[in-house]
Amino acid sequence: MELIKPGIGLLFWMILSFSIVLYVLTKFAWKPIMNGIKQREKSIKDALLSADRAKAEMASLQADNEKYIAEARAERDKLIKEARLMKEQIIDEAKINAQSEAQKIMESAKVAINNEKKAAINEIKDQVAILSLKVAEKLIRENLSPSSSQADYIDKLLKEIKLN
Repeated sequence: MELIKPGIGLLFWMILSFSIVLYVLTKFAWKPIMNGIKQREKSIKDALLSADRAKAEMASLQADNEKYIAEARAERDKLIKEARLMKEQIIDEAKINAQSEAQKIMESAKVAINNEKKAAINEIKDQVAILSLKVAEKLIRENLSPSSSQADYIDKLLKEIKLN
């Protein structure tokens, strides 16, 4: 039962030692402990403020990044559109050049064909003239006889040639 009911002497010495420990703690340890707690509280507040600033800065940077990405995409789309237009222009120019070259080639081919045609016609005319002269010469040799009608006909032809 003595454990449940402490003696007066023991109670006195416990109160006295607690009071001394409390006085020493308040006199020497209480201020440094409170200063440490205040410093810790201040550092936590500063860390929270810094985290909020970093969060706001990250949001700003993210918005800037999205803006730059949108600008880059717009620039890329613009460059792709310009490249397509340039490609179409080059293709159109190439088609026009090819058509004009084809036209020139066809015209020069027509001119060459006409020249060849004229040359062939002239050559045929020359051949026909030569053949006609040979045929006429053979006919005249056969038909020329010492008769006077043929001599009169030749004289007549010579007179017509001289008149022209």
